[in-house]
Amino acid sequence: VQLVESGGGVVQFGGSVRLSCVVSGFTFDHYVMAWFRQTPGKEREGVSYIKGSDGTTYYTDSVKGRFTISRDNAKNTLYLQMNNLKPEDTAVYFCAAMIEVPVSNLMRTANYDYWGRGTQVTVSS
Repeated sequence: VQLVESGGGVVQFGGSVRLSCVVSGFTFDHYVMAWFRQTPGKEREGVSYIKGSDGTTYYTDSVKGRFTISRDNAKNTLYLQMNNLKPEDTAVYFCAAMIEVPVSNLMRTANYDYWGRGTQVTVSS
């Protein structure tokens, strides 16, 4: 199993970036895919998820209206379009995969089976 993120970098306040996560080794459309982020000394935070079955999405409040999660099941790829970036969005962003079963909290890190290594996004002010 592999999840490989790309697209991070340094971007100016108010700018945009698109993250990608290419996966292999499991049946992509059977999994909920999510983006998490983490800054030094803090717990990993759930940003957004998208279900494989029906495309249902969720966003944490701080990114609503600015970030868009999507997936291309034919390409086994997850995306996160990040617009109007703020310095507080600076973090390492991780993609993660969870087999799609009923759970109470789809943004709980412990529910996720597979993780990428992360890509750094730095928003300069």
